[in-house]
Amino acid sequence: MSSQLFSIVFVGFLLLTLSIRFWLSSRQIRHVLAHRDAVPPQFAERIPLSAHQKAADYTVAKGKFGLVLMLLNAGVLIGFTLLGGLQWLSSTVLAMTGPGMFYQLALIGAFVLISGLIELPFDYYKQFSLEQRFGFNKMTRPLFFSDLAKSILLGVAMGLPLIWIVLLLMEKSGDLWWLYAWMVWSGFQLLMLVLFPTVIAPLFNKFTPLADDKLRQQIEALMQRVGFASKGLFVMDGSKRSAHGNAYFSGFGAAKRIVFFDTLLSRLAPDEVEAVLAHELGHFKMRHIIKRIVVLFLASLGFLALLGYLKTQAWFYSGLGVDPTLAASNDAMALILFMLVLPVFTFLLSPLNSLTSRKHEFEADAFAARHSSARNLVSALVKLYEDNAATLTPDPVHSAFYDSHPPATIRISRLLEQAA
Repeated sequence: MSSQLFSIVFVGFLLLTLSIRFWLSSRQIRHVLAHRDAVPPQFAERIPLSAHQKAADYTVAKGKFGLVLMLLNAGVLIGFTLLGGLQWLSSTVLAMTGPGMFYQLALIGAFVLISGLIELPFDYYKQFSLEQRFGFNKMTRPLFFSDLAKSILLGVAMGLPLIWIVLLLMEKSGDLWWLYAWMVWSGFQLLMLVLFPTVIAPLFNKFTPLADDKLRQQIEALMQRVGFASKGLFVMDGSKRSAHGNAYFSGFGAAKRIVFFDTLLSRLAPDEVEAVLAHELGHFKMRHIIKRIVVLFLASLGFLALLGYLKTQAWFYSGLGVDPTLAASNDAMALILFMLVLPVFTFLLSPLNSLTSRKHEFEADAFAARHSSARNLVSALVKLYEDNAATLTPDPVHSAFYDSHPPATIRISRLLEQAA
């Protein structure tokens, strides 16, 4: 393929992706506004009109903000590639460091830093304007910047060694470097599953053992019924950042632990908490987590194999505005370019991922209905929809692309059928 043809293909896919995403967001905004003044019949006796309208306004505000981010990201992508941003950055870093591994690490570091600085004002706006406007933000500005500093330090401490190993493999291990890099990356992901609950998450939140003896006994009885062993039941101080609530289990193997947001426990009754947890345990017992990990690993293997081919093709670099004949290795540049353009070519596959995720959610709901109570889960979900200002009337096409969970009306209807 010629570099000119690849540039045309890239721009064509980018315009197609942008057009579809803009169309989907516009549909979502119009659909939610059209149903703003009437609560769906299934929820008419459970959710007040004021809460339904708040959810509509919140969804529309997020949609409009998403359109701004979409245009920004497209502009940044074009700026880095076809307008020569990465070429300039590479030449600048190379002049400062000279060729070698330090140049490659510095190039990736500079790219990540610039990208982060571009995104920072929008993250700040989202937290302290959009979320604040609808009453969800509980985070202080010092905490925001503290989280940012911790994330940067973690990224350097954990990401830098991983990148260094991958670059070393790309340089030293021949044509099959991508297979060895995949093994390293997969091992790193499994390590994170073990380290996250006990090492990483406590850096950002406080985890305390569940103190409610009655609720703990009820939950332990549920775990015994379904055959789930955990290292403990913990409450996370999610309220210091957000009014949104959730429950999840994390970890891998013997390190599994169940975590409740304090906002969730403050809102739901014990039977509703049990039903929500039964849903989460359904994901585990039906091996959804393992299935997702397997799919992730297989997809990453395929993408790394593709990168193994692309990194040797001059048109891949020059077609994206980069001179492939730099006086240094192209490996870091190949990684950056691949990461930038991959979403452009894979966006149309989004419905497949959403379809699989929604299928798993239905299966976990059915599991909860069998081992706990479908009606209690319905009651809990209705409260969570209201508290999180989740729209009850999403556009079906937009939902098919973006939503990992089924639309509220369909999900509740299925659960009520199972309860009956």
